[in-house]
Amino acid sequence: MPEEAKPKLESADIVKLLELLPHRYPFLLVDRIVDIDSDRSCIGIKNVTYNEQIFSGHFPQAPIFPGVLLIEGMAQTAGAICILSKSSEGKPPNKVFFMTVDKAKFRKPVVPGDVVRFHMTKLNYRRNMWWYRGEARVEDAVVAEAEVSAMLVMS
Repeated sequence: MPEEAKPKLESADIVKLLELLPHRYPFLLVDRIVDIDSDRSCIGIKNVTYNEQIFSGHFPQAPIFPGVLLIEGMAQTAGAICILSKSSEGKPPNKVFFMTVDKAKFRKPVVPGDVVRFHMTKLNYRRNMWWYRGEARVEDAVVAEAEVSAMLVMS
């Protein structure tokens, strides 16, 4: 099918994310994905709220969203657009695996009330593997960054 003829999905709401990803509360770390450009790039959105389970232990008196969960949010965002890409080809994968994380840096703490935007850009794609560079941003500030890879398993 020519590129122009393919239906374009510019965003994915929570209902679509629940179809795409196996994650569920409390471990689904993306609320919505916008600005989807095939599997090339997108922006995942996470609304951080104090009533999330993680804040009962990290840290109740000074709540900070864990950096490792920012990386997981990046991976979930990238994984969702990989699945969308393969699904549009008529080959939906039955599993997606987070494979690597490289060059991770944590710049500023994320706290309840922040809206985190996971800006993901494809670096490479080969067979069933994708590599992405991600930046987690709150407003205009980069709070974390990393390169992540995922592998899709087809049936």
